[in-house]
Amino acid sequence: MSQSSENPYAALLVRDFRFFILARLFVTLAIMVQAVVVGWQVYEITKDPLSLGLIGLAEAIPAITVSLYAGHLADVVQRKKIILVCVITLVLCSMALLYFTMDLGAFILARGALPIYAIIFLSGIARGFLSPANFSFMPQLVDRSLYQNAIVWNSTLWEGAAVGGPIIGGLIFGFYGITAAYTVDVVLVLAGLLCYIAIPNRALPPVSDEQGIFDKIKAGIQFVFKNQIVLSAISLDLFAVLFGGAVALLPIFADEILHVGKEGLGFLRSAQGIGAVIMAVYLTRNPIRKNIGKILLWCVAGFGLCMIGFGLSKLFWLSMALLILSGMFDCVSVIVRSTLIHTLTPENMKGRVSAVNSIFIGSSNEIGSFESGVAAKLLGVVPSVIFGGLMTLGVVGVTSWKADKLRSLHNVQ
Repeated sequence: MSQSSENPYAALLVRDFRFFILARLFVTLAIMVQAVVVGWQVYEITKDPLSLGLIGLAEAIPAITVSLYAGHLADVVQRKKIILVCVITLVLCSMALLYFTMDLGAFILARGALPIYAIIFLSGIARGFLSPANFSFMPQLVDRSLYQNAIVWNSTLWEGAAVGGPIIGGLIFGFYGITAAYTVDVVLVLAGLLCYIAIPNRALPPVSDEQGIFDKIKAGIQFVFKNQIVLSAISLDLFAVLFGGAVALLPIFADEILHVGKEGLGFLRSAQGIGAVIMAVYLTRNPIRKNIGKILLWCVAGFGLCMIGFGLSKLFWLSMALLILSGMFDCVSVIVRSTLIHTLTPENMKGRVSAVNSIFIGSSNEIGSFESGVAAKLLGVVPSVIFGGLMTLGVVGVTSWKADKLRSLHNVQ
């Protein structure tokens, strides 16, 4: 791997990395399709905004529970093996949701949404193991000099799936029905599985010196909490996503506030991804090289302002524009945080550190969905989104005040 890191397409010249990002593209598309359909299906069954938040909680609880052990496992077991087991589990979960829509399985949902929550719980376990394995497998596919370029392309394809998945899910569900939408979900996960299979195994780096599972997990946690730059960047995203996200409430906005139905829900769900793709493509040719910390703080503040505007908006086009802009701001945070962790973390500790990152960031999406559901139940849908945006601005202010190393961070090279 001798490609120059100055070439914006350098990482794409690596065969195994191409298969990796294609696999992530297909699996993420499937997850996004499934999220749109499950959200609408559960809301139709329950007509309760809290039930939408419970979808996130059903996935977050198992993901958080297994994350630290999953991170340890990714540092002592070949990462590709873990990935294959997890993706096969996701295939089975998607097939179960498809079965529920057919004549033989429809009776299972006759008494409510509990079976759907059970499947989401199982997929949460799989995704809890998949995240650190994916995170630590990617840098094994490219040279260290290509980390930032690979992260940008990985983010671009992921965000592309975040754009395409909701649109595909909303349109297929709206025009062809729920069975067709879940069929597409199954096909996409299977395509991702085949791409992962095409990547050769990679040997594990030398195992770290700690003795025993608990000592190894503890070392990963200590690494994060002793590094102010990594900790503050992760924490900033944690609280911004926890309080600032309104994705879980989009079915309500689409149905009751913006009046755009299932098809409009798909576009709303894809809007942040559209913004993130625009920003990620821009960053492939114009990487952030200076004032990293200040840019990160301003972008998270911009995200919070967008959420406040979205909560106040009654116009579909304005809501879409604000969500797109919020996706652009969020993309900067994702790329900076990922680059920091990949660059500053030893190779034989990346599974454990990424597990801590998953608890902070990945699960905060699901817990944020639960928080949004609870806040909407207590405050109302619009006030809860405005409150979340204000809390995000408060988090930025505290982080800027306390995390001087992040605020003064110049670059991540």
